[in-house]
Amino acid sequence: MKVQQILKDKPSEGIVSVAPTDSVKAAAELLSAHRIGCVVVSGDGQALDGILSERDIVRELGRVGESCLDQEVSTLMTAKVVGCAPGDTTDEILQKMTDGRFRHMPVLEDGQMLGLISIGDVVKARLSELSMEKDALQGMIMGH
Repeated sequence: MKVQQILKDKPSEGIVSVAPTDSVKAAAELLSAHRIGCVVVSGDGQALDGILSERDIVRELGRVGESCLDQEVSTLMTAKVVGCAPGDTTDEILQKMTDGRFRHMPVLEDGQMLGLISIGDVVKARLSELSMEKDALQGMIMGH
């Protein structure tokens, strides 16, 4: 299955983003309100400046304590973001996420962000794909 199909199957709530100058606390409140694991960081609402995940926040909380909540998002965000293209396959994305040890990936085309997928989205798509393959094989074996 391709990334473009994963995006089609996702509810289209839009991409939740924050500005690099927003506080980490404001970003954490957005994560909680939307029940998501990361936010996109964008100064102009278009370009991808980075990603801030719940892991980034928890890591800094453990390191310096709650004072990190007053810091700007830009101090904690991941600026070198690994993205994918709409034509990438689930196997390729799972490998990238596993190798990079991250759970969220922006989908980019011609420098524009089309959406954001999580490892949960990719695993769900892959399981669906495997189930369809199993059903097709069973049908062939049973003569259907």
